[in-house]
Parts: sequence; structure tokens; C-alpha cells
Amino acid sequence: MEYRQQHVQCISPSGLHRMAYTEWGDHHNPRVLVCVHGLTRNGRDFDTLAQAMSAHYRVICPDVVGRGKSSRLRDPAGYQVPQYVSDMVTLIARLGVERVDWVGTSMGGLIGMALAAQEGTPIGRLLLNDVGPVITVESLQRIATYVGVDPLWPSFEEALAYVRLISAPFGALSEAQWWHLTETSVAQRPDGRWGFLYDPQIATPFKAAFVESDIDLWPLYEQIKCPTLAMRGAESDLLTRDTWRQMGERGPRAELAEIAGVGHAPMFLDEEQIFVARDFLLKA
Repeated sequence: MEYRQQHVQCISPSGLHRMAYTEWGDHHNPRVLVCVHGLTRNGRDFDTLAQAMSAHYRVICPDVVGRGKSSRLRDPAGYQVPQYVSDMVTLIARLGVERVDWVGTSMGGLIGMALAAQEGTPIGRLLLNDVGPVITVESLQRIATYVGVDPLWPSFEEALAYVRLISAPFGALSEAQWWHLTETSVAQRPDGRWGFLYDPQIATPFKAAFVESDIDLWPLYEQIKCPTLAMRGAESDLLTRDTWRQMGERGPRAELAEIAGVGHAPMFLDEEQIFVARDFLLKA
């Protein structure tokens, strides 16, 4: 099944911007699944999961502003979770539904947590993929080494090698899977070189707010009441096993799932990971 490329107009303090998204499945299906990607990725990361879930849901995979086919913000200070949550509320209004289920990887999970914690939230079921209420300083330091860097490569093959290097924690992926993750996240520039499909300025607020300690979001997590699944890469440096276990005991008392052989983060490219998501999302 093929996706449809769509967009919705959103607003920030610096003006209007366009958020692109891919749509899978029956456009009239009232059951909607929103899948939101990590910091430097885009909605095409979810192609395999979206195909698998499109028999059950209308699946919506946005490119968060500044990534993929979405606009860039005029003021990079806006590249923060409150703006992303506002854009998602606009998107859900466009979809014309009262409730959505949510899969959020890393940053996409933080956006989901922030929205799910609101009174009257539209989120019915929440899958947090390798993210939780504590963001470790180790993972922040690792992310700071590459976010905002704008490398250029003379060939697609060199871009592919770089993606494989910085995304090694995704686990043992096939050649075809690495190719897909690369071809959907880079593009050829007018000078013939290849570069990432995201605004390097997304790093501006990240680096401005950088602290040399863990980020504690427990008060937010404990406001969540909807059914929640906390999924963790067994080798993750962002979601520790201790925090993950506590997520099963506090707030929404999340169901827990761990994926062996993967760090930050599982990418829903194999049957085991898709089964975990499907089993949780389709529970009565």
C-alpha cells in the first residue's frame, strides 16, 4: 500500500509554517494512529510500521517542523516541545477526529508525553519508544556531538556510510533498511553534494538549554492517565533500565517491553518490534 503526501498549515510566534505528513490506510477510517519521529529524523522512518498497521488504522506520520518536507521556522528558538505540541494539536484538528493513538520515538515520545499529560488529551493509547521521564546526560552529550552539524558528502554512498555510523544503535539492519533510512533523510543539493533533510538550527535551543545533568520529567509523566507502553532498546543510553522499570510503577503504570540487540532506538523495521506495537495498540 502506498502513502499519500499531505500537509497542514501551523503557526508559531514568528509566523505560519507548513507541516508535511504521510498518510496510510483508509482516509475515512475513524481510528487514527499518529507516529512521531526522533530529533533529526522524519516521518518516513515509520513506513514499515505504517504499512503493517494500515489495515487497522488511518496512519499519520508527520515531519516535525524543520525536518523532512516540512517548513523551517523563521526563529530557531521555536524548535522546542511546546511548539511541536501546538503543531500536533493543529494536525489532529485537520484530521477531524476526537481521539488518536500515538507512537513516539525519542523526541516524538516527549511530544506525546506532553500532549498525553494535558487535561482532555486526544491521546487514547501511548507508545513511548526508548524515551521516558529521565533523559540521561550521557545521551545528551552524544546527541550534542552531531545535532546541528550540517555535513555534506560528494556521493550518496558516503551519506549512507555516515548514517550507518551515527545510527549504529538502531541495531543490525539489512542493507535495504539502511538504504531506506538514508534515502528518506538526505537529499542532493544544487552543487551536487548530499546533505541531511533537516534545519541545522534545530540545535539552537537544544544547545542553549544544555545542562550537565539528567533532565527530570517525572512530574509530567505522572500526569498521564491513558494506557501506556514503554518500549526500550536493551542497550539504550537514553532510557536506562532503572527509569524504564519505574515507568511501570509510577504515573500510568506503563506496560514494559525491551528489544534485545538495540540501543537508541528501535525503528520498527522487523517483525518482533512491529508485533510489540501491534499487540499493545490493538488491545480492546
